[in-house]
Amino acid sequence: MIHAKNQKLTMNVMLAHYSANKFAWGRLFISILESQKNFQITFFNHSIALHTFTRNPAKDIKHVTSCICWRKNLQGRKMSIHVTLVNPPYPSGAHQHPPFTPLGLGYLAGILEKNQYQVDVIDGQALRLSYKEIRSEIDKRQPNIVGTTSTTLTYKSGLEIARIAKEVCPDCITLMGGSHVTFWDENALKECPELDVVVRKEGENTLLELVQRIEAGKSFYDVIGTTCRKDGKIVRNPDRPYIEDLDSLPFPAHNLWPLESLRKYGTIVYPVMASRGCVFWCDFCSAVRMFGRRFRMRSPKNVVDEIEFLHKTYGANQFTFYDDAFTVDQDRASEICREIRKRKMKIKWDCETRVDMVTKELLRNMRDAGCIAIWFGVESGSQRVIDAMGKGFSLAQTMNAFQWARAAGLMTVAGAILGFPGETKESAWETIRLLEKMNPDDVGYYIATPYPGTPLYDVVTEKGYLKITDFNKYDTATPTFETPTLTMQELRDIREQAFHRFYLRPSYFLHMFAKGGVYGFSSSRTALAHLIRAVKSKF
Repeated sequence: MIHAKNQKLTMNVMLAHYSANKFAWGRLFISILESQKNFQITFFNHSIALHTFTRNPAKDIKHVTSCICWRKNLQGRKMSIHVTLVNPPYPSGAHQHPPFTPLGLGYLAGILEKNQYQVDVIDGQALRLSYKEIRSEIDKRQPNIVGTTSTTLTYKSGLEIARIAKEVCPDCITLMGGSHVTFWDENALKECPELDVVVRKEGENTLLELVQRIEAGKSFYDVIGTTCRKDGKIVRNPDRPYIEDLDSLPFPAHNLWPLESLRKYGTIVYPVMASRGCVFWCDFCSAVRMFGRRFRMRSPKNVVDEIEFLHKTYGANQFTFYDDAFTVDQDRASEICREIRKRKMKIKWDCETRVDMVTKELLRNMRDAGCIAIWFGVESGSQRVIDAMGKGFSLAQTMNAFQWARAAGLMTVAGAILGFPGETKESAWETIRLLEKMNPDDVGYYIATPYPGTPLYDVVTEKGYLKITDFNKYDTATPTFETPTLTMQELRDIREQAFHRFYLRPSYFLHMFAKGGVYGFSSSRTALAHLIRAVKSKF
């Protein structure tokens, strides 16, 4: 079958173990194409390398799975190969967060589109796809490269995607990136023979170089920022320098996502990342080790340009900033707010930040620019535990931040971590009482989870605390380690009680339902879910 798309002719030739005489018709077809000067013929062979055949291809190879014929454009550059990016599904039974466009994959797709490569996306989370359905999607597309991302929770799902890709596209090259494999790269290659390359840390320029080399039929074993195999051995190349000019990156390719599947309570919330990296070094955080201990910022104009583009292109009017701490540079945060107001944009947005990185004036500026909610990392109600985490702020700063945000008219969300090493039942209840005293609009009680690459992971493994090594359980809702001061069962019970005490207040449900919108309805639904769980526990 031959079809034309973006100046590209693709022929899928499903042939295997053909003898020279059976391939005669193929030689005839190829000779016709080669007689046209504007065609160049390139094959993928069974050794997963690009190979250009001679005029007698039957003598060159007997194992042919696909042939791609590129029509050269006016500049003489051949059009690109086909890349499929996959967002792996959550493991069965794991705690799942509401789906957004995964910005990591979005940026990777954007950089490939910018460089005229054919790229598409399979989002197993947004579409709630089974492995069977993902297999069918990859089989239909027959890409040359299959890339998947993964957190620790979706790591094993990502490996399964690599296995599936090799089964339905034996000659494709499989890649995996993300925070987990960045620090688990050699293990990933040992655990999954079907995985060819691990892309570490920021992936845009690394992926682009890999695709360019694969397209040209060149070796890719020395691409910086990767870990791969060469001659049966694992090669870990040096880290790639971080991208300094974030404005140079294209906007994430939202056009490739099933956007309607991301609609929640009538609204699609679009994620935006205004910066990368962090100046802090919290012991439980893998993000800072992924993106570096330096705050790299997009210009306020570039950030608001993206928001305006999404508004005009998709009708987007609600956004969430994915930055780990949106207000680290408070002057820049204020400038983003001024840019939004200057353009008279009627939008809603939320962000996450630290309690020691806000002022009354900044919070009012954010509200005037459309901010409706702010997530604060409270982490703990015990100063001793806060210090053990390496957070560097005080309980007094936590109280002030919530008072100022409420006075500014913002919804507040408090995130707390339970079970960090050194936690006791008493300190955990200090956290619960603090959150109840502050009375935020919503809470998140997360179980301390030891992600590879963090000091927390090193501590719990070195001290023998780690009990659960199945990464499918690393969902921040399931205890994975036990300390001398707090058992895993005690931690489960405390967390459940904390949620019930917060959500099972009739006044809370009525308050949030009256607020409406994505956050009001979402919190109301969460409260109902906890009510149902509490009732079931009685029977």
